[in-house]
Amino acid sequence: MRRRLEQFMQGRYGTDELTKFLMAICLILLLANTFTRQPLLYWLALVLIGYCYFRMFSRNISGRNEENQKYLSWTAGIRRSFTQTKNRIVQSKDYHIYKCPACGQKIRIPRGKGKICITCPKCRHEFEKRS
Repeated sequence: MRRRLEQFMQGRYGTDELTKFLMAICLILLLANTFTRQPLLYWLALVLIGYCYFRMFSRNISGRNEENQKYLSWTAGIRRSFTQTKNRIVQSKDYHIYKCPACGQKIRIPRGKGKICITCPKCRHEFEKRS
């Protein structure tokens, strides 16, 4: 059975980031429909699911890839800000992040070193902070 599915999917596009996002929207719409009982949400979710399956089973790989690249370029700023926020939270346990008062460059300093003199790697301005 698995081999047949693999043979069926050969030459087809499969899943990508846009399809995953659309499926998440479908799930949200279906959950909202269970609470509000709005038929419009149900039908919109079904249309999106149909479009997702169309994308996954499509043999026009270049067309689907182009759609995915447009989606990725459109959401690049949002994804970058989430990644930066996540990294800042993870690093806050071990590091302080200061901005240089002269040029605004962010500088990462390890915690627990006491009062230290920091030299900005960009403009060479020196300032003191507690780590």
